[in-house]
Amino acid sequence: MDWLTEPFRYAFMQHALVATLLVGITFAMLGVHVVQRRMAFVGDALAHTTLPGLVVAHLFGMSLSFGGIAAALVAALLIGWASRRQTVKEDTAIGVVFTGMFALGVLLMSRTRSYRDLTHMLFGNVLGVTTGDLWFISGVTLVVFIVLVLFHKELELTAFDPTHGEVIGLHADLMRFLLLGLLALAVIIGIQTVGVILTNALLITPAATAAFLSDRMPWRMLFGAVLASISSVAGLLFSYAVETSPGAAIVLSCTVAFIVVFAFNSVFRKFRTTASDLVQVDELNAAALPEDISQCN
Repeated sequence: MDWLTEPFRYAFMQHALVATLLVGITFAMLGVHVVQRRMAFVGDALAHTTLPGLVVAHLFGMSLSFGGIAAALVAALLIGWASRRQTVKEDTAIGVVFTGMFALGVLLMSRTRSYRDLTHMLFGNVLGVTTGDLWFISGVTLVVFIVLVLFHKELELTAFDPTHGEVIGLHADLMRFLLLGLLALAVIIGIQTVGVILTNALLITPAATAAFLSDRMPWRMLFGAVLASISSVAGLLFSYAVETSPGAAIVLSCTVAFIVVFAFNSVFRKFRTTASDLVQVDELNAAALPEDISQCN
């Protein structure tokens, strides 16, 4: 068991482990709602829209996390406002805001003299997570968990049937803004672990994997959190062993889990379908047989 425990004797690996577990659980809970609402592109969009906020914060010597949160919240509000009442389709609003803010970030980035700090945000730096970062990540995880518990029924109903939700007095637009706001917060802690480029994979893959295991959203959240946690540990161990990027290793671990569960689910469904067909054939044959076997003579 030494090869399992040895990496976590170091403080930076312990910080990385706690950070990836918290981020994985947060993204798994939110990812279930994102997948259910068919908003898979929104995580990637919000991650990229943080770029102008990161650059501005870097230029003025401010906290990069603060700049990223500000930019992500602005992007979330713009996406929610543009797609309100279906005046503009949500995927169109995401595309416009995403490309516009990312272009603004690239433009501002050309004004900087050093790309070192921004590179860490683009590709993640989970091994550099400090105690202060852990407190921030823990706070975001707690906020997301509390809000999802308090508004679970409202979010679930407006995801499955927003029209019915409006009829009984729920505000589907408000729930959309709430979800986008939570995603904006989560994206920042995701950037710290896997970076801008891989954040969406961590948001979508565990939730998509959990969808094969249950039809109920609470169970999907639980399964997604477990899968994300296992993938986080496996990714950190793999990256430590072969000295590669931890963020990429974690995302690849999530992808492997998805492939395994998908393959198992496909085989199980095929086996179940075949067994059901055989039972139906036996029932038809039994119905065709005469009640008294003596009639056959």
